[in-house]
Amino acid sequence: MEAREPLRDARGALRAVLARLRGQTFQVTSQEATKLSLAFSRPPLPSAENCRKLSEDVQNAILAVATVYYWLPKGQGTTLRKMVRDATTEVVEGMIQLTDTILNATVESAVIDSNLEGFVLFHFSLSQEQLISTGGVWEACEQVSNLPRDNQAAVVSALAACLGALVEGQDPYGDIMEDEELGFRGNRDTYWSEADRQLLSSCMGLMKASKACLKKVLAAVKAHGKADSPEHIAQLDDLADIANEISPSVDELALSMYPPVNPLAVRLNAAKLASVLKKVLEIAKTSHVCPPSEEGWVQFLTGAVDHNMNKVKNFTQGQL
Repeated sequence: MEAREPLRDARGALRAVLARLRGQTFQVTSQEATKLSLAFSRPPLPSAENCRKLSEDVQNAILAVATVYYWLPKGQGTTLRKMVRDATTEVVEGMIQLTDTILNATVESAVIDSNLEGFVLFHFSLSQEQLISTGGVWEACEQVSNLPRDNQAAVVSALAACLGALVEGQDPYGDIMEDEELGFRGNRDTYWSEADRQLLSSCMGLMKASKACLKKVLAAVKAHGKADSPEHIAQLDDLADIANEISPSVDELALSMYPPVNPLAVRLNAAKLASVLKKVLEIAKTSHVCPPSEEGWVQFLTGAVDHNMNKVKNFTQGQL
């Protein structure tokens, strides 16, 4: 038997688990949410026995959902497990919201005047609330079908989300620059000095390097990433973990550059971002996603990070 045969068996088991995630378990949960909602959508309310049966069915469905997550081996990747956990959590939270909606509406119904007109008005409102809550469970169950199949696909999804967060905030100073171009400077606390602008240029260089870094790493994981061994899976998780620090570090640097500028705070935040970027590049360089054909961009971006960080140091040296 080939040495890696047990690993292939494990991969097959994982795919079977994920197939179940997309299939029967979550379909049953969606169906139970529908049954529960319909049972409390109009009078008469379910009997105590029927209510007990409905409650047991809901609990069993949710326990099955949780079991599917716990069946997923940790060795298949922490990034994948986090996504499965988050999807499972959304289903459970959706069911809690539905039961809360039903319980709250039932309490309210006890104090509503029992005349027909009053009941009809109340019943319409209750149905709308339950429809929204039930739809939330349906949507959460449906989203499971979009879960990644393995840790490589999970890391691709995580990196794409990190890149998307950077793209959303790619022009943080547009309003200030527009005001300055139009001559609306106001007081000293609302615009940059010439020295601030020189420092800003280097910081923007680090931000652009951040975006380029994520784009290159994402492309490398798509092209070369594998989830076929514990080592490769761990390398992918390391990349995803450090990449998650890029966007928050960019945000902190961007915020510190708003006037009035504190050069020391800018230097500290720039150094933090540069450190995160160099970690990403180092992890990528030593991993399986970076064959010799990919080393060029790693070296180029490492140089770009060093260049811009050195400029930040030079511009802030007199502030130490």
